[in-house]
Amino acid sequence: MRTRLSICAKKVRYASRQHALLAAAGADTPLRPYRCDRCFRFHLTSRIRVR
Repeated sequence: MRTRLSICAKKVRYASRQHALLAAAGADTPLRPYRCDRCFRFHLTSRIRVR
């Protein structure tokens, strides 16, 4: 699924997966990093992949 530009602009951008994982470790809910197809940096999401 492609990230909408408006969503990308609202989210925190992390330079690497490691930085995003460190931020996710301090969260109250389970979060996972993903590479954004708009800015090519990493964001966090609470959505679970369903395949």
